[in-house]
Amino acid sequence: MPSSDAVSYNSHMNDANLSPRAEKLREAGHKLTHARLTVLDVIEQSGGHITSTELLDRVNAADASIGRASVFRCLDLFTRLSIIRPTYIDSSVTPTYVLMPDGHHHHIICSNCGRVIEFEDCHLEGLTRELEARLGVKLTGHLLEFYGTCAECSGSV
Repeated sequence: MPSSDAVSYNSHMNDANLSPRAEKLREAGHKLTHARLTVLDVIEQSGGHITSTELLDRVNAADASIGRASVFRCLDLFTRLSIIRPTYIDSSVTPTYVLMPDGHHHHIICSNCGRVIEFEDCHLEGLTRELEARLGVKLTGHLLEFYGTCAECSGSV
């Protein structure tokens, strides 16, 4: 039986309340199953960064009937649709999954403390158009990561 947390995670089950990412699933021809919507909702409520371990724990708290294999199938599907991307913060072998708002995501990772600093505009529109034209591809998204030392760790605060 789902825990009381399931209410918040399942709040997007009504079509009128679907997130843009759930709409993207539908538009790509995929069914909006309970498992997919729950996993997506957990990822969205995570603030855009979540490890598979954290995701499994939160999905289990929301609805224990959603199995580990279903969660990983959802991660695979969401990655193929550019809804999320795996990234390897802290040189971990376990990826952190990041949401890809509008098909892209940008952050700086402090090599010392692991802090993740988000930023919006990457100014890559020109490069995207040039790569599409030169290589004959249609780009659907990108993940831009910079590594360095944050202001606190470098003492410039």
